[in-house]
Amino acid sequence: MVELLGIFGLLVVLLRGAILCFQTVAVGGVLFLALVLRKAELRSEELLQSCWKLIRACALSLAISQLFFVIANSTVLMHSTDISLRGVFSANFVWAGVIAAGAALALFGWPSAVRNSRNPLVLLPAGLLLAASVMTSHSASRMEDRAALIGLTALHFLAAASWIGGLPYLLLSAKRLEYPKVKNLIARRFSVLAQVSVAMLFLAGLGMSWVYVGSWDAMYGTAYGVMLGSKIALFLVLLLLGLANFYIVRGLGRESGTGATSLMRFGEAEIGIGVSVILLAASMTSQPPGVDLTRDRVSMPEIAERFAPRVPRLSSPAVSEISESSKELAKKAVAVGRTMPAAFVPGDAGFGTNTPADIAWSEYNHNWAGLVVFLMGILALLSRSRYHSWAKIWPLVFLLLAIFLFFRADPENWPMGPNGFWESFSEAEVLQHRVAIVLIIAFAIFQYRVETNRVKSTTAELVFPAVCALGGVVLLTHTHSLSNVKEELLAELSHTPLAVCGIVAGWSRWLELRLPETNQSRKYLAWVWPICFILVGLILMDYHES
Repeated sequence: MVELLGIFGLLVVLLRGAILCFQTVAVGGVLFLALVLRKAELRSEELLQSCWKLIRACALSLAISQLFFVIANSTVLMHSTDISLRGVFSANFVWAGVIAAGAALALFGWPSAVRNSRNPLVLLPAGLLLAASVMTSHSASRMEDRAALIGLTALHFLAAASWIGGLPYLLLSAKRLEYPKVKNLIARRFSVLAQVSVAMLFLAGLGMSWVYVGSWDAMYGTAYGVMLGSKIALFLVLLLLGLANFYIVRGLGRESGTGATSLMRFGEAEIGIGVSVILLAASMTSQPPGVDLTRDRVSMPEIAERFAPRVPRLSSPAVSEISESSKELAKKAVAVGRTMPAAFVPGDAGFGTNTPADIAWSEYNHNWAGLVVFLMGILALLSRSRYHSWAKIWPLVFLLLAIFLFFRADPENWPMGPNGFWESFSEAEVLQHRVAIVLIIAFAIFQYRVETNRVKSTTAELVFPAVCALGGVVLLTHTHSLSNVKEELLAELSHTPLAVCGIVAGWSRWLELRLPETNQSRKYLAWVWPICFILVGLILMDYHES
């Protein structure tokens, strides 16, 4: 069971992320019907059926996710402590899960006879869903300012549901309704709702950040603060997309028919980045607030020393020179009655500390990977010009990266290390690396065929941006072991901008492909994603651990 705790941590983050996503869309649908489609003339039978179909699908998925979440937490809690099944049933997360599952099933089974009416009772299960999430948030576990924090958290969830959760229903309205005037009116009503929601989201987030972070040194010196910083960065990207949609909505009816199409395409990107932010928020719930972590913070001089520019390391030590696997070290520690240290202590040669060969191995991997990605970004940038059509071979560079990572990413596991093929998947970090390699191979093959016009399918074109965005999300929620708090946080400081660049690259390419050809934004977006990959390459080439 101890060996599965890393996988369990990843599973809980994924389940929590699924719960927040399904909750946001389900509650967002209820609010969309109640606030945007409040007038009878805006409601059509086909649109209402489509909206309720999505609400019910999310509600059922939410109930199932809550069930798995409660079972997973209860199982690990009973096996890792002496708590009985009766004791587990009294836990806060169990009651929250029961309330959320019950409310979700109520939405799923909402009587068809009153679905198309404006019955305000449907807001009750939606409110219970938000209340259940608040029960398992950081605010409910605080001893100080609990009431204010609970209110801010509830407002934060409500605003996210109104804005991000309402966007899929706005797209449904654009697809299902025939009359442009009705679609334009719905878009304007939702635009007002989104503006109010953004203001609420910002104010509530500002208040919670003030309490949970507390100081600037906690912002950059703790994992919670770093993740909050990436959340703010993606929120700013969302604001740019929202601003673009705001101007599109203002021009609806006064321009050609491409405005509505552009609104839908920017809405798709808003949904994608919004889901990324929600998954990041789910990952943040697994971290203690920065204000509570007063020890083992990373200082600004330590950050400056670590990230000072250096020449990339292009030579590697042999596999035999690096340390034994973490599992073997843990076994030896138990054998002599010692435990793995929770954080690195200078001058301590205890178990689990990195040797110079270990550091050199990791730096070599990151620096060479950065060189490959940098080369890919340059070729992709050149391919945007009609004078360098040969540069369309840039996706094949990722095959080299995949092969390199397969052999070098996890030397203590198969095929280079003592841990077998299936045994290696018991570690969350290794599992994420293997998934990332598969994703790299997938979009390398597809994108090369798309770039060279061997495949002209729209679906094939969208593989590359989807994989980029997904890879960024995976890295954003990437979990590391807690055996060395400071070192893991310093690594996180380099991984976070990589993840943000991946997400921005994916959705900028998505918009470049999906926006109408007459939209002027396309020519700028065509340069954004290659530059993101160049930045990724530069960050990786400067990566070092000492």
